Amino acid sequence: MEKQIIHLDLDTFYVSVERKMDSRLRNKPLLVGGTSDRGVVAACSYETRGFGVHSGMSMKLARQLCPEAIVIRGNAGTYSKHSDEVTEIIKQETPLFEKSSIDEFYADLTGMDRFYGCYKLASEIRNKIIKETGLPISFGLSVNKVVSKIATGEAKPNAQLMIDTGHEKEFMAPLSIKKIPQVGDKTYQTLRHLGVRQIRTIQEMQEDMMIRVLGKNGSMIWRRAQGLDNRPVIAFNERKSISTERTFDKDTIDVAKLKSILIAMTENLAFQLRRGDKLTACINVKIKYSDFNTYSKQLRIPFCSADHILIPKILEIFERLYNRRLLVRLIGIRFSHLVSGNYQINLFDDTENALNLYNALDKMREKYGDRSVVRASGLGAKTIGRMTNPFNGLPPVVLAHRKQ
Repeated sequence: MEKQIIHLDLDTFYVSVERKMDSRLRNKPLLVGGTSDRGVVAACSYETRGFGVHSGMSMKLARQLCPEAIVIRGNAGTYSKHSDEVTEIIKQETPLFEKSSIDEFYADLTGMDRFYGCYKLASEIRNKIIKETGLPISFGLSVNKVVSKIATGEAKPNAQLMIDTGHEKEFMAPLSIKKIPQVGDKTYQTLRHLGVRQIRTIQEMQEDMMIRVLGKNGSMIWRRAQGLDNRPVIAFNERKSISTERTFDKDTIDVAKLKSILIAMTENLAFQLRRGDKLTACINVKIKYSDFNTYSKQLRIPFCSADHILIPKILEIFERLYNRRLLVRLIGIRFSHLVSGNYQINLFDDTENALNLYNALDKMREKYGDRSVVRASGLGAKTIGRMTNPFNGLPPVVLAHRKQ
C-alpha cells in the first residue's frame, strides 16, 4: 500500500498567536524573541522578510534591517497552550501523528483513500484548525516525510499542496538545494562552490560523488533529493538528554553569580529527572566567553537524580573548566546517558528524612511550579524553569532567547 504522509506547519506561529490576541498587530512588521541586542529572533512576520530578516538572526541585526518592526518578547506558556489546541484536533482526526516541534506535525494517512480520500481529509483537518483556533496553517501531502515538508514550504503562506505519487523528483527538481531539510549554510556553500544550485543537479549526480564531497551526510542529502525517505511517523520520542543554558545581557566575571545560576539549573534539571523517573550518568558544563570561544567538560557519574550529589559535581566541573578569567557570555549544563529508574538510596550518606524531603519538595513544585521552592544559594537566578514534563514524549518548546 502506497504511503500517504501529511506535514502540517503553523505559519509564523508565534506571530500568528500574538496577532490573534491583539488584532492591531495584523499586517504590521513584527518580531518575536529576545528584546535585548543579544536576543534572537524566534519568529518574524512576512512583512519583515523583504528586509532580509529571518528567524535565528540576532535581534540587533533584525532591528537594523527593519527599524519599524514591533518587537515582542512573547510568552512560552501562551504558545504552548495554543499548540496544544492544534495538537488535540490533529489527535482526534488522524490515526497516527507525530509532533516534531511546537508548530510542526506529521500524520500518517495511509489507507484512508479506501474510506474517504487523503487529500480531502487533510483539507478538512486544516480547515477545522483554522476555524477552531484562528491560526493559519499550511500542509504538504506526499508519499514520505521529506517531500511533504518541502511541499509545505512551497504551499506557504496559509495554503496546501499535494504531490502525486511518482512526481516527487519532478516537483523537487527546479527548487533550490536549500529547500532540502538538513542542508545548512555550510553544506549549501560547499555545494554552491561546486556549481550546484538546484535539486535537479543533485538528482543527476552519482551518490558516490556526494559522499566524497560531504561524507555520510552526502548520501542522506542525495537520497532526499531523489524524493526517497523511509522514516516512519513516530508518535513518541524518547529523550536522550536534557539541558538548559543562559546568555547574559552583559558579559560577567562574577563567579558567585555564575555558581548561583549553575546551582539553580542543576536543581531544576534534577527535579525534571525525578518527575520523569529518569537517572543521568553523564553531566556536562559549557562556558562561552566574551571572545565567543566555547569550552565544555563532562563527567561520568553513577546513575543519579539527587540535587545534593549533582550540584557539587557540577560545581567541581565548573572549577576545573573556568580558568581563563575572561568575561563570560553564556553558561549551560546538560544531563545525558539517561535511563529509566528512581533514585537509589546511598546507604552511607542518605537518610529517610532526606528522601522524604525530596518527595515533599517535588510535590510542591508539581503543584505550584518549578521555582516555587528553591535553594537559597540559587535564589538569584531568574527564569530557570520549564512549562511541562520534558519526558512526556512531546518535543521541547523552543523559547524566545531567555536572558539572565
